[in-house]
Amino acid sequence: MRRPATQPYFVAKVSELGPGMRRVVEAGQRSILVLNVDGAFYAIRNRCPHQGCSLECGTVSGTMLPSDPQQLIYGRHNQILRCPWHGWELDLRTGRSLFDPEGVRVATYPVRIEGDSVVVEA
Repeated sequence: MRRPATQPYFVAKVSELGPGMRRVVEAGQRSILVLNVDGAFYAIRNRCPHQGCSLECGTVSGTMLPSDPQQLIYGRHNQILRCPWHGWELDLRTGRSLFDPEGVRVATYPVRIEGDSVVVEA
């Protein structure tokens, strides 16, 4: 299947999108959330696959990893975006749901730095 052509969308100047900050960009008919997590930029569709909630106010964190009974292991620090409505967890890198990684995902988009600008390809 052929992917549709993409185009660059200006997000912000690098200095305006420091670590921990985020910005929503309207790219055609899509709303895209761009995040700076510890200096790494991620872009993910700004719509939870569960009930369509905006992910803009979601928290970035890690998650509990599979472990033995009565053992709690936290991992994947700052790789997970949690929906603010019902807590659905999405991998920032792939958009895949942690609940059903093969069946549920949201689109992710490449982000690059051009000069002093953050640009997303969508």
